[in-house]
Amino acid sequence: MPKIEIYTKAFCPFCIRAKMLLKSKKVDVIDIPAWMDAEKRAEMIERSNGQNTFPQIFIDGEHIGGCDDLLALEHAGKLDPLLQA
Repeated sequence: MPKIEIYTKAFCPFCIRAKMLLKSKKVDVIDIPAWMDAEKRAEMIERSNGQNTFPQIFIDGEHIGGCDDLLALEHAGKLDPLLQA
């Protein structure tokens, strides 16, 4: 099973939607609350090549992007293969 990490912000509707989709896939997600943690936020920005919006999602260390990117993968039928790796 791949390692899935998601940098989140409290009460963020996009974070909630991304986590709900991943939960529906029955995969374990490492939720990294980064909004109020300057160190975690800096880590997120570095890992995502400068992206500073929430959420930022990584599957096996590969930057997937945000919620819209995750949903696009799902609609294109490309998310399940990533989660099966």
